[in-house]
Amino acid sequence: MIKNILFDLDDTLLDFKMAEKVALTKTLEWAGITPDQRAIDHYSKINSRQWERLEAGEITRAQVKLSRFEIFFREEGIGADPAQAAARYESLLGQGHYWIPGAQELLENLQGKYRLYLATNGTASVQHGRMDSAGMKEYFQDIFISEELGADKPSLEYFRICFDRIPDFKPEETLMVGDRLTSDILGGNRAGIATVWYNPENLPAPDQPKPAYIITSLDQLPGLAAEL
Repeated sequence: MIKNILFDLDDTLLDFKMAEKVALTKTLEWAGITPDQRAIDHYSKINSRQWERLEAGEITRAQVKLSRFEIFFREEGIGADPAQAAARYESLLGQGHYWIPGAQELLENLQGKYRLYLATNGTASVQHGRMDSAGMKEYFQDIFISEELGADKPSLEYFRICFDRIPDFKPEETLMVGDRLTSDILGGNRAGIATVWYNPENLPAPDQPKPAYIITSLDQLPGLAAEL
């Protein structure tokens, strides 16, 4: 019987891609760059790769924040200061919020039936700003932000810290729900809890890391959790 549900934040409950596009557009305009879709897609690819390197333990969070702009500006031939761009972007990213369709209704449905927790690798100031804007903190028993915990998903240490803060924690009573295979699913698998891959694009499931369950829309989660 499931009692605890850990949710990823970005692109599981809040639309990070939309927030990224808005913040990046304003940052590129500040740098004197036309924020067309090609440039945004280029940055997004670089940014995703840097977060994958963080999850693999290859670089630090501080390096992620700066390196994505250093690489992007170098490859685009842009002379703007990457450090200033990174600071401006992070400030803009923490402003406002965009719900994934059905996410707020899902939390309202699950609240009171399960103990809900948030488990995110995002930057603390950015995540707090977006969560406050969305008014979503009230849904969660606790919020686990990697920067505040001192460990990142998918490390076992990250999940151990989370579990220590969940009263009467039992792994068999816990789900990890998220969209990232390399952090949410891999981390949950390592920690010995059931994983639910939120896969709205209905992509083929990999052999590794292998999610225990797959949903293509958030409204499928209540029924799944009730069956377990």
